[in-house]
Amino acid sequence: MKKRILSAVLVSGVTLGTAAVTVNADDYDTQIAAQDAVISNLTSEQAAAQSQVDAIQSQVSSLQSQQAELEAQNAQLEAESKKLSEEIQVLSSKIVARNETLKNQARNAQKNASATSYINTILNSKSVSDAINRVQAIREVVAANKKMLDEQEADKAAIEQKQAENQEAINTVVANKATIEQNQAALATQQAELQAAQLNLSAQLATAEDERANLVAQKEAAEQAAAEAAAAQAAAEAQAQAEAQAQAESVAQAQAAVQNGTATTDTTTDTSAQDSSADTSAQAPAQQVSTPAQSAPAQQVSTPAQAAKPATTNNSSSSAAKPSSVTPTTNTAGNTYPVGQCTWGVKSLASWVGNYWGNANQWIASAQAAGHSVGTTPQAGAVAVWPYDGGGYGHVAYVTAVQSSTNIQVMEANYAGNSSIGNYRGWFNPTSSTWGGGTVYYIYQ
Repeated sequence: MKKRILSAVLVSGVTLGTAAVTVNADDYDTQIAAQDAVISNLTSEQAAAQSQVDAIQSQVSSLQSQQAELEAQNAQLEAESKKLSEEIQVLSSKIVARNETLKNQARNAQKNASATSYINTILNSKSVSDAINRVQAIREVVAANKKMLDEQEADKAAIEQKQAENQEAINTVVANKATIEQNQAALATQQAELQAAQLNLSAQLATAEDERANLVAQKEAAEQAAAEAAAAQAAAEAQAQAEAQAQAESVAQAQAAVQNGTATTDTTTDTSAQDSSADTSAQAPAQQVSTPAQSAPAQQVSTPAQAAKPATTNNSSSSAAKPSSVTPTTNTAGNTYPVGQCTWGVKSLASWVGNYWGNANQWIASAQAAGHSVGTTPQAGAVAVWPYDGGGYGHVAYVTAVQSSTNIQVMEANYAGNSSIGNYRGWFNPTSSTWGGGTVYYIYQ
């Protein structure tokens, strides 16, 4: 169509030039008819070009509208995720507290032989009325215990449902962001084509040769820009496909590195480990840790950490070099976290981690609700949690080696822009302010 437009403009210029030289009375009708034909052709081409402009503008508007809708949906999902996080934190606190109460009651019942105690209480009644009152009191105690057990089961079912809803919202936000990024290249291509079509329409309307040549040059530049944008989009897609082929082995490589003991590096010990106050051996986990409440940073929920396994020490100097890192583009079996995120990386290495624990800063509450203990002493095989890192979402990593509480190595994803699983830090101090304000907790299996 573009060639026909230029041909029509050239025909118009040639016809007008010829008419200026050879026109005479006898040729008026012929020249008018010829000019009418040129005008008719230009009008027809102009209408077709305008239709093309309208069609491309519609596509651009549609893409822009979709971008706005996705961004609005992401904002809503972020708010829902925050609310669910607050509810999960509250339920987790209730479950942990109620567990302690039930454990204490069970220990008391075992120690005091509750059944015998109840019978003796009835038999020692001073009268029938006293016995009836004591039976009623025992019945109320038993009913209260049953109610507590029922509430515990209900809260556990509720927290599982909220965790699943929260994870679904998180995954949808990540998918929407990926769609927005993919639409960026398509939008740039459509806008370049729109500019080319608009210049094409302007070229049709040009009447002077120099103006037409200038517009044609602009149109060709716009077409070149559209071609380059399309080429860039194709290159990006080709690169994504190439990366996908290499990324498919990421999880297997990371798991093999952990199993074979090659997930650590023999680089020079981090200077933080040489601090005179640093621990030289792993210590027993603290008896009680404060876990951050995601809903309100100013509040802290203090929950007793269960007995944790003693941390191991790994001082081997024969470890292999850092494993190469590639980024999978599809979830591995049994891993529902967004691919490339730190939560996905840890789940890929620690199968015991739950599938619906939410963002990294929500893992402490979710882990405690699932029965895992949390402490402040690093341990190989544990999950390190920095609740204030990651731009407000927190960060998690899988601990692979421990020299002291201030010198460890980890395997992790989504660190320093790397969406693959790898050992990116070597030996480092996890409590340094560089890593999220110096606050770090550990979830034990």
